Amino acid sequence: MTIGLNVVAPIITYNMLSDHGWSEFSALLLSSAWPVLDSVVSLAWRRKLDEFAVVTLVFLVITAVVSLAGAHSARALLIKDSGVTGLFGLLCLATLLAPRPLMFYFGRKFATDGTPGSTAWWNGLWQFETFRTTMNRMTLVWGLAYVTEALVRVFLAYTLETKTMVVVSPIMIYGVLAGLGVWTALYGKRSKAEGERLAAEREAREAREAAAS
Repeated sequence: MTIGLNVVAPIITYNMLSDHGWSEFSALLLSSAWPVLDSVVSLAWRRKLDEFAVVTLVFLVITAVVSLAGAHSARALLIKDSGVTGLFGLLCLATLLAPRPLMFYFGRKFATDGTPGSTAWWNGLWQFETFRTTMNRMTLVWGLAYVTEALVRVFLAYTLETKTMVVVSPIMIYGVLAGLGVWTALYGKRSKAEGERLAAEREAREAREAAAS
């Protein structure tokens, strides 16, 4: 259902409305109702927002802002799509200068149930160097990946035919998203295991020191 409402339904809705004379911005706004619906259903059923839905909603918000620039040529529209993912990548990189990177807040949303206790637990993890490194590295990888993806698609927009790029562009968008999702899950599990190992070693060391004293 998530893929259907976040990928398939918006594309079909947008194309149908565009074919019937709707403006790009109007078609985009109406097609964005599907991811919103998915978020509402997910929130009502699971009491939490789905990761894919959140990222899609972020993309839609940025797309709406970029669309206000009023690109009217086919090539400009393709470049505009690259601007969307590029801006998201820059947003990730910019948050590395903030007290907490973007992935820290994404992680808190998805790894907790929103209660004060679980939120405090997640916030408390920031004191550990391994956790800080994991959040910063995830944010860095997402930022660099999307900035690179945007630059590559701008290059392809000037080298490939429009009809070819119309197919290639969404494949790149969701292919990069899927790849980052898999990498994030695997890296997160590895970092968690490393953190648990370091915690166990620290507890064992403290126990030996206590016994020796």
